Amino acid sequence: MEEGNRGELGGIDEEKWVYDSSVDHKGRIPLRANTGVWKASLFIIAIEFSERLSYFGIATSLILYLTKVIHQDLKTAARSVNYWSGITTLMPLFGGFIADAYLGRFSTVLVSSIIYFLGLIILTMSRVIPSLRPCNMHMCHKPTKIHEVVFFLAIYMISIGTGGHKPSLESFGADQFDDDHSEERKKKMSYFNWWNFGLCSGLLVGVTLIVYVQEHVGWGAADIILASVMTFSIVVFCVGRPFYRYRVPIGSPLTPMVKVFLAAIAKRNLPYASNPADLYEVKKSEKNRGRLLCHTNNMKFLDKAAILEESEDYKEQQRRSWRLATVTEVEELKLILNMTPIWLATIPFGICVAQISTFFIKQGATMNRKITDSFIIPPASIYSFAAIGMIITVTLYEKILMPILRRTTGNERGINILQRIGIGIVFSIASMVVAAFVERRRLMASSNSTTMSVFWLAPQFLIIGIGDGFTLVGLQEYFYGQVPDSMRSLGIALYLSVIGAANFVSSLLITIVDHITEKYGRSWFGKDLNSSRLDYFYWLLAAINALNLCIYVFLARRYSYKNVKTRVAVADVDCYQVGGGSSVA
Repeated sequence: MEEGNRGELGGIDEEKWVYDSSVDHKGRIPLRANTGVWKASLFIIAIEFSERLSYFGIATSLILYLTKVIHQDLKTAARSVNYWSGITTLMPLFGGFIADAYLGRFSTVLVSSIIYFLGLIILTMSRVIPSLRPCNMHMCHKPTKIHEVVFFLAIYMISIGTGGHKPSLESFGADQFDDDHSEERKKKMSYFNWWNFGLCSGLLVGVTLIVYVQEHVGWGAADIILASVMTFSIVVFCVGRPFYRYRVPIGSPLTPMVKVFLAAIAKRNLPYASNPADLYEVKKSEKNRGRLLCHTNNMKFLDKAAILEESEDYKEQQRRSWRLATVTEVEELKLILNMTPIWLATIPFGICVAQISTFFIKQGATMNRKITDSFIIPPASIYSFAAIGMIITVTLYEKILMPILRRTTGNERGINILQRIGIGIVFSIASMVVAAFVERRRLMASSNSTTMSVFWLAPQFLIIGIGDGFTLVGLQEYFYGQVPDSMRSLGIALYLSVIGAANFVSSLLITIVDHITEKYGRSWFGKDLNSSRLDYFYWLLAAINALNLCIYVFLARRYSYKNVKTRVAVADVDCYQVGGGSSVA
């Protein structure tokens, strides 16, 4: 087969063929001119637009549906939204693992999209079929039990569908670019910006058009639109099949990491290798999937897994008995361990993001939303300001900031990934400070029996949207680029799990703060917003994030980026850093 010639670099045309372990839709080495890059990824970005339209059409109105139709109180509704959002963003850990290990990304996206579609159909049924509707009256004071069961079944089916769709689709799009081809590598940096442009455009339509239909036509009509959009996206995804580059799954990416741990423990009494070149590694020509990694000096205990105990004749025997790992396998485990502190340090940012779909939206519902006598803005539509902020940010970053920073710093990505994430964290702090001032003013206006305009909320939405343009895009690129090549869907899932874990932590924080403040006076979370003190809660989040920013900067300054061996050494440079932007010899 053609792959057998992969290692013979002297006789191949890398401008014509793509030698990055990918295959075309017929299982052959892809032809560079006919597959991948923008011709394939634009299909994928269009599908993301459609899926995000559906998701945010549901997510942004969920707290309103739970309080108005299901009749949950504010605390319970906020926790319900956080639990659903948390599960929706943690499910990708399972979906990403399945995609990387067994099904492949294309198949996982297709299967999960069908599950997502079935969830939308059931959601539509719960609002259209008379026996499944909340009740038969126009004003529903208590929904039927069967409606609650079917409604929650539907939205959690959508969670399962998102669990496979989200990590696999984004990583599948990034797979369309060859990391070892300089022009395609630069295009991949732009891909994450345009991916988020498509995402936010879908969000914008979801929180305006779909929310308007929910408010003025009916929930069922909106669900029919969402199901139709998902059907269209599945068809578009399948039409692009001949243009995609595919990665063949090679089994669990966790198995080599377990082997490294066991081998390092088994050889714990051996002395460290005096020269890293003495550690075991396969030749580049023998590496069938993924790229080789360069040795790093951190976590040296794990290096013992790559120490050869016997002569060359015993290498295969040792590998079969899990007593020998390659340098690349050792470095892949180091990558995951190295990323853990960064993952933890970005959770407070995710807590700020969690407020957008809960308290920010609920604030909007209590304010003056009237544009004219006949037109009132739906509360969830105020979310559009966050999308606008993110769209403006990624566009300016891509078209103006990145070219300037490339020329100024000499770094092909302008600034490194962790710097981009840190800038967004600063904006999240500013958003919470502004939100606290606005909520304080809203409470004062309410006590005087006046109502503020909903546009007072625009600054906090815009600022958090700008922060998302830096941090969320940076997190996507960071987790995709820094994980081992064999687990890139899991890498995107790790990014999503930051938001998922943050939703659960947000719910826990609400519970703790509610308990403590109620014990020592009046709870910050009352029956409604006017009896609550959300301004205090926003100040608390700003303080937590300011403290966390100091920790994040400490970790980012000491972070060691992924060190990849090039396929062909150029100018004596055999390794380059992924994410840091600099090359190392």
